Amino acid sequence: MKDRSSAGAVTAGLPRNAEQRRAADALKAVRQLDVAADEIRRRYRVYADRLGPSILMNGLGQALATERAAAGNEPTKPDDKAHDRLYRNVQAWLCRPAGVYEAATGEIDLLAALVGGSQTLYVRAQTEALAWLVWHKKFCRAYLPASDTPDGGP
Repeated sequence: MKDRSSAGAVTAGLPRNAEQRRAADALKAVRQLDVAADEIRRRYRVYADRLGPSILMNGLGQALATERAAAGNEPTKPDDKAHDRLYRNVQAWLCRPAGVYEAATGEIDLLAALVGGSQTLYVRAQTEALAWLVWHKKFCRAYLPASDTPDGGP
């Protein structure tokens, strides 16, 4: 785990456009993994790489439901924790203030919002999740350890 605390000194203020906001949030999510065990970080990187194709093949709702189910109710194993972190990071992005599913009060259940909202919001959330993942996957590849297996699996 490397110390990247000085990297924040380079930024002069809040990101100005949507791409910069996505990049900043995606990088923050990866940096929060600095304190996690290497096994969780390795698995997280693999799952982040696979989430985009899963969204394209199955839709955002099914892809995130799969992540949530893989995490279980109380994640204890590295595998479960990696799935849980990835789900929560996507949820945090989509349900943030000014996000697709902005909460008036309290935390939003993303899966409930996806199945209970309009098709317009669902499509917007899927597009936003994929755009965020472009940055997130790049930062995962830059900062997280690669899998030890030749096929890239956990």
